[in-house]
Amino acid sequence: MKRLDSYYIFLISTFLVFWIWAAIAPLYRDGWLLENYLVFIFVPLILIAGYYFKLSKLSYTLITIFMILHVVGSHYTYAEVPFGFTLQDWFNSDRNMYDRLVHFSFGLLLAYPIREIFVRLTKAKGFWGYYLPIELTLAFSAIYELIEFGAVMIADPQAGLAFLGAQGDIWDAQKDILLATIGSIITMLVAFFINLRYNPVCLKEIKESFSIPKNDAPLGEVKLEKLMRLSK
Repeated sequence: MKRLDSYYIFLISTFLVFWIWAAIAPLYRDGWLLENYLVFIFVPLILIAGYYFKLSKLSYTLITIFMILHVVGSHYTYAEVPFGFTLQDWFNSDRNMYDRLVHFSFGLLLAYPIREIFVRLTKAKGFWGYYLPIELTLAFSAIYELIEFGAVMIADPQAGLAFLGAQGDIWDAQKDILLATIGSIITMLVAFFINLRYNPVCLKEIKESFSIPKNDAPLGEVKLEKLMRLSK
């Protein structure tokens, strides 16, 4: 059995401390449970997957920070986190801004782990190694909004509204997705400029990523006809 690195133990322990704190007398127990269904699913999944497909310490650190932000929101509900009221004053807003912070952090913190997984599995290089992780982050953000919508439809009304955290804003979902997208763009720009600084073939890879391979051929009916001929 592989020995777990002390840094990973530190990350897991730090998250557990925050999760235990958040689980003790949350403001709305039903709302806390709804928020933590995703924790119950994805944290074990990340741990199990890490045994076979290990990410960088940077990626695990970013994931841990995001998960801590999430469990803090689950303790108070996103609409009533104390720091959110501080952000509300800073931005002169009419609502608690903690959920906006977390959705922005979703893109800012998780775009890099998504990029690492995407690039390593698909071997993507150049432009597509920066652009498509943004698209994936946007898609995951939209999926989460659909999960929130489904929870509101089937859960206890009070718990569902606390989970949704729209605070009366009819454009809440669109704004959340936009913030996640902006966060992911910032992260990909940082990743690009770091690669530009230290990777001597960075611009070459960007250029080559738009070139069409010599053996390229259409898919659709062309590919289907070829497969049908080969299957005979």
